[in-house]
Parts: sequence; structure tokens; C-alpha cells
Amino acid sequence: MLDTHARKYVQPVIQKTADGLLKTGLTANQVTIGAFIIGASSGWLYYIGQPLLAVFVLWLSGFLDAVDGSMARATKTSPFGTVMDVTFDRIVEISVILGVAFLHPEIMWAALLLMSSIVISMTIFLTVGNVSENNGVKSFRYQAGLAERTEGFILLTVMMLAPGIVLWTTLVFFAVELFTAGQRFMEAKKLLS
Repeated sequence: MLDTHARKYVQPVIQKTADGLLKTGLTANQVTIGAFIIGASSGWLYYIGQPLLAVFVLWLSGFLDAVDGSMARATKTSPFGTVMDVTFDRIVEISVILGVAFLHPEIMWAALLLMSSIVISMTIFLTVGNVSENNGVKSFRYQAGLAERTEGFILLTVMMLAPGIVLWTTLVFFAVELFTAGQRFMEAKKLLS
């Protein structure tokens, strides 16, 4: 939701960063890989007792993830770049969820529910993107929903910075992901019927 509706407010900073990185000779795929490495460290950093650093690298990776898309659209998008982007995004999220679950094993069951809901939502998202016509600026049809990347990062941040409510935050995240899956499923029915 925020990615869809608030992007216009941060896009100038994202585009300026993308333009600057392109001038240095970096490619969108290189930035994607860098964002992945930075973001995937967040779960480990949380687990070893560095929650503030974990949150910082999570958001830095998210910013670079937005930048790489702008870089790709300013040059030439690559189908493999899209595959890397979507795959690496999920690995970063899984890294945080695992880091939180390993540090707080009492919520392992809720973390499994959360990861299951992400799989369901992303399955719908990717399948609709594959079987429908693309009408946007991204390299595949993008289905907006209640839980987009920014909402996920907000909930992951709360999970890391508020351990006293980590179970409830995880369950809220699970419910939001399931709701989003339902939104995307109903949109798919209308779109593809």
C-alpha cells in the first residue's frame, strides 16, 4: 500500500541516487546484489544482539532495492534482474524472520505461519504477474495490496525493536499477509475471468 501510494514522495531521492550510481558505472544488477548482501545480514545481526544495526541494514537494503529498479528502468531492464530482485527480497525477509525466531524460539510456530502466508501471497502475486498483461512501469504486472515491502519492513522493524510484543507483531504480520493474499486472489479473479 505504501509502496504504491507514497512512492511519489520518495522517488526524487531514489532517482537521484540511481542516477549517481549509474554515473559511477554500477549496474542495476550489481546494486541488487549489494542490497541482497546488506539485507541478508540483518537477521544474523539481530540474532547476535545488534537490533539497531539490523534495522539500519534492513532499511538500507530496502532503499537500494528501490534504487536498483530505478536504475534498471533508466537503462534496460533484464529478466534475470527481475528474478534476482524478487528472490533476494524474499531471502532478506526470511533472514529477519529466522533471526527473530532463533532468538525468541517461543514464537517459532508464529514465524512458520508468517513465512507460510508470505509464500501464499507471493505465489498469487507471481502467478498473476506471469499470466496477465503488464500495464505498468515494472517488468511484470505488479499487484498492490495491504502488505507491500514497506509495510513488511515496518512490521519486521517492530519485531526486532519490541521483543516484548514480538509474538503479537508476528501474528499481526501473518494476518496482514493473509489479507493481502485474499486481496490479490480476488483481484486475479476479476482480472483473469
